[in-house]
Amino acid sequence: MRPEILFPLFSSVSTLKGVGPRVAPLVEKLAGPIVRDVLFTPPTGLIRRAVTTVDKAVEGQVQTFVVTIDAHQPPQRVGYPWKVRAWDGTGFLTLIWFKGYGPHLERQHPKGARRAVSGKVERPDGFASELQIAHPDYLVEEARADDIPDIETVYPATHGLPSRVFRKFALEALSRAPDLPEWQDDAWRAREHLPSWREALAALHAPASEADLSPLARPRRRLAYDELLAHQLALAQRKASRRATPGPRIPAGPLAEAAERALPFKLTGAQIRALSEIRGDLASGERMSRLLQGDVGSGKTVVAMLAMADAASAGLQSALMAPTEILARQHFETIAAPLQALGLSVILLTGRDKGAARSAKLLGLADGTHHVAVGTHALFQDDVVFDSLALTIIDEQHRFGVNERRRLQDKGEGVHLLAMSATPIPRTLELTVFGDLDVSRIDEKPPGRTPVATRAVPTPRVPEIVERLRAAIAGGAQAFWICPLVSESEKVDLRAAEDRAADLATRLPNVGLVHGQMPPAEKDAVMQRFVDGEVSVLVATTVVEVGVNVPNASIMVIEHADRFGLAQLHQLRGRVGRGTRESACVLLYDPPLSEVAQQRLDILRRSDDGFEIAEKDLALRGGGDPLGLKQSGFPAYRLADPVAHRDLIAVAADDARLILARDPDLTSPRGQALRTLQELFDWKPGSPLGEAG
Repeated sequence: MRPEILFPLFSSVSTLKGVGPRVAPLVEKLAGPIVRDVLFTPPTGLIRRAVTTVDKAVEGQVQTFVVTIDAHQPPQRVGYPWKVRAWDGTGFLTLIWFKGYGPHLERQHPKGARRAVSGKVERPDGFASELQIAHPDYLVEEARADDIPDIETVYPATHGLPSRVFRKFALEALSRAPDLPEWQDDAWRAREHLPSWREALAALHAPASEADLSPLARPRRRLAYDELLAHQLALAQRKASRRATPGPRIPAGPLAEAAERALPFKLTGAQIRALSEIRGDLASGERMSRLLQGDVGSGKTVVAMLAMADAASAGLQSALMAPTEILARQHFETIAAPLQALGLSVILLTGRDKGAARSAKLLGLADGTHHVAVGTHALFQDDVVFDSLALTIIDEQHRFGVNERRRLQDKGEGVHLLAMSATPIPRTLELTVFGDLDVSRIDEKPPGRTPVATRAVPTPRVPEIVERLRAAIAGGAQAFWICPLVSESEKVDLRAAEDRAADLATRLPNVGLVHGQMPPAEKDAVMQRFVDGEVSVLVATTVVEVGVNVPNASIMVIEHADRFGLAQLHQLRGRVGRGTRESACVLLYDPPLSEVAQQRLDILRRSDDGFEIAEKDLALRGGGDPLGLKQSGFPAYRLADPVAHRDLIAVAADDARLILARDPDLTSPRGQALRTLQELFDWKPGSPLGEAG
C-alpha cells in the first residue's frame, strides 16, 4: 500500500489550481497525469530581465522598461496587429499584439498611464531606429514593477500551455511535497555535501544561475541518486527473488561436447568463458537470469546452442525466441543441423504455421518429442504447451514486452533465462538496463571475419558511388542502402527513401525497398528475396534487423551518417563482411562536417569493437539519449541523466546490494524510508519499468 504521506503527490494534475478540463491534457502531455510528475519536471533555462532605457536597449535580449503610454494604434485591417506606442524619455518603444487583442488594452492601459513592460526587444525591418516588443511578457502599473522578476525560470511548454503557466503549477506541486524521512546514508550525504530531499526539490525549482540548471549541481545529483537508488534497489530485489526460486539442475552433458567437437571451427576464448559462466548457473540449482552480450557476428548463437544441448542431455526442453520471423528462421538454420546430427528434434514455430502442420508441432512439444523450439511470438501463445521446458533464450530481448517474456518463461517450472543482445551498451550504463541480470560478454570476433573498409564520402559524390555499385553488382555482390528515419519528419524521410529507391532503380538492377510503414509480411517477403539473392540493392529506412545474415552482401551505404549514433552505425556496418568478399561501408554526409562528427567518423574508421565504440560515443556526445538507448530497453528516468550521472549508477547498485544484505525485508527505520522512496518513483520489485526478464 502506498503510504498516506505520498497521497498529495499521487493525486491527479486536475487538483492543481488552474488545471481545468482544457489544461489537464496539456499538463499530462508535458509532464504526466499526477502531481508528482509536475514536481519532477525540472526547469530548462533562465531568463534574466535587466532594467534599462530605450537608448541603451540591446536587440534580441529580454529587458524591462518603465514607460508612459503615448498612443494606441488599432489595426488597419484584419490580420494586422494592435500597436501601443510608448515613451520612456530616451526614445519610443512599440508594443505589439496579434490575434484579437484590442479595445480592452486601451481600457487597461490608457494614454498617459505609467507602466513597467518587459519582453524580448526586436528591431523590425525598415525601422532601424524604432524598437518593439511583440506580446510583452509583463505589462503592469509602475507601482507593481517589482512583480517583474529579475530572473525567471523557464519550463517546458506546449501549444496552449506557456512556460510561465506551467511554472505556477510546478511551484504549487512543490508546496504539496511533504517532508519525508531520510532514506540516504548520512555519511554518504555528508561526504557528497548533498541537501535533504525537500531542500533539493526547492533548489531544483529555484535556480539562480545557469550552473544551478546543470545535472551536476548538487541538488540535481541528490535527486538523481534517489531515482537511481530506487531503481537499483528494485532490480536487486528482483534478482534476489529469482535466485530464491530453484531452477532445474543442468550439468554439462555429452551431447554438447559432441556438438562442439563437430563444429567446423574452434570456440574463441570469449565464447568458452561465456559458456562456462552459463554452465555454472545451469548447474547451480538456482534459476539463471543471464545476459549474453556480444557484438554482431561474435558467435552468441553457437554458445546458446551448446547450452540447449546440455538441457537436452538432461532430458529437458529449450526454446529460442526472436523478434521477427526472418531472425527466427536464421537461428533455426544455424542450430538445426548440428543438433539434429545428435539425434535431437528441433522445430521452427512462427505465425505462418497453420492447421495440421502446426498441430503436429504442438503435439511434439507437449509430449517431449521435440527437444528445441525456435520461433517468434508464436511460442508464448496459450495453446503452446511444453513437456519439460527448462531453458528460454530470448534474442534482442528489449524488443519484447515484459509480459511476453514472462508468458514464455511461465510455460515451465523455474525456467532458466538467457537473454542475448547485439546492442553494445557501455559498461558504465550496463547496470541501468541489466541490473537484475548477470552479464557475460563475448568480446572477441571469430577468426575469418572479413574486415570492413569504412570511409566517409560527401553526398555530392553519390553518382560515383552508384557507378561503383553497378560494377560490384555485375560481379555478383549485393548492397544495403540505408536512409535514416527521424521521428519529427518521418513522412519527409520516407518520401526521400522512396525517391532514392526509385532513382537507384533507374540505374541499377533489382532494387528493393523496406520501411516501417509496410505490413510485416510484405517487409519479410522483400527481406527474404534479398537473402535469396533476388534483390541486389536493398534500400531500407528502418535500421535493418539486428542479426540479419546475408553473407553475399558486401557493401553498406548509409545516407546522412551524421544522424545516427556511433553504436547504430557500427551495428549497420556489421550487416556486411560476413562472407568471403572484400566488404566496404560508405558513410555519406552533407559537408561541412562538425568537429564532433569528424571525430565520430574517425572512431568508426579505426575500430570495429562495438563496446569500445559505445564507450567513445558516450564520451563524445554527453547527455540526452545519445546511443538511442530508449530503443534498447533503457529506463525512462525523470531526474537522473544516465550519461551525466553515470558515476552514481555503480554507487547506487553497490548501496542497493549492501542494503539488502543487511536488511533484506526493509524493516529497519532506513528500510521503511526506502520503501517510501520506491513508492515515490513507482520502482518496486514487481514494477515493469526496466524489467529485464
